[in-house]
Amino acid sequence: MTPSQPETPTPDPAVAWANIQRLYPMYAELAREFVVDLPACAAELESGTECPSAEAIEQGQLWLQQMDELIQVHQLRQFLQTSSTVDPASIAALLQHLLTNPVHSDTMRDKIDFLLVQYFSQIAPDNLNDEAADLAYVAQAMEPVLGKVELKAPVWLNALDRVLETARKCRSLNELLHGGVLEQGRKAKGQAGSLFYMPVALVAFTRFGYLMRRAFFRLMLTELNGILDGLTELETKGIETIDCRRAQFSAQEPVVRLRMICQSWKVMFQAEYSSGQPLRMLVDLRASVETALGRNTGSAAQTKVPANPAGAVVAKKPIRAAAASVAASASPANGSALRKPAPAKPGSAAVKADAPEFEISAAPDWSGGKAEK
Repeated sequence: MTPSQPETPTPDPAVAWANIQRLYPMYAELAREFVVDLPACAAELESGTECPSAEAIEQGQLWLQQMDELIQVHQLRQFLQTSSTVDPASIAALLQHLLTNPVHSDTMRDKIDFLLVQYFSQIAPDNLNDEAADLAYVAQAMEPVLGKVELKAPVWLNALDRVLETARKCRSLNELLHGGVLEQGRKAKGQAGSLFYMPVALVAFTRFGYLMRRAFFRLMLTELNGILDGLTELETKGIETIDCRRAQFSAQEPVVRLRMICQSWKVMFQAEYSSGQPLRMLVDLRASVETALGRNTGSAAQTKVPANPAGAVVAKKPIRAAAASVAASASPANGSALRKPAPAKPGSAAVKADAPEFEISAAPDWSGGKAEK
């Protein structure tokens, strides 16, 4: 039996053209940013006419379909999480467009999965806790995109709750990355097949991705705070440099510089995220600090994050180079390099971070609420 799809009535020509015009600037800007060769489009689309011909509407729809094939998942993630012009309405329009696409490829699924979580993260209130974000709450919040959803979840969706429970039990970023949790989430998504597009499944995967973000950023915040606390302890002991070669720094890395880099990471992980190199450096830096303090970091801290796991999104520039440039500019006379940006206003297109499977994002304050998304 073919699973039911979100009800999306065929729009009249005026509505269809309005949707094309809404998506066109976003796709064009995305193409410019990633140097995607733009296919030819209708002149009426570029001119922004409000009374298009039937041919222009057809050409506009074809243009969007061609762009859907050219734009990669990681490009869409990076663009939407760093663009200041993208708001929830834009994400909703893009979601509704992709949900009408009859092609159910893995790439299309991953785009939709990311957009669902991104949309919910943008509209969710700051004080929403994990317990309140149940299936009914998420379904109601997603009604503008998915319509009213009947919440009769099939048994196979229970696997998502089991993965979330395992993630909540993780006590370190290293444990989350190497405890098989991410693999379980990938497996559940892959095994869903075309059932992923069931309305109730779309709601369940939205909730799953959102809560996985929160679990991840809680652990990342713990990791960063652990490093900063360790650096403070080293400073009180009069230790000025430590061996950080395992984290791809020097054998005599200044503690002061490491502190500035960690502060800069709190900002940069919001805009640039790779599940490979930066996380390996973060885990290894924590281990280096613990070693310098004479603590037994154990085998878990010695474990390496894969340099480029399957599906990883590579940041636009090496995180160490970026961190170094921020740290180099930080000084008593230039304290702005270490300041956190002002918290985003509710509903604004705050800069988000991203990851291959559960698309990490965070707001600037790193203290709870949206900061944990």
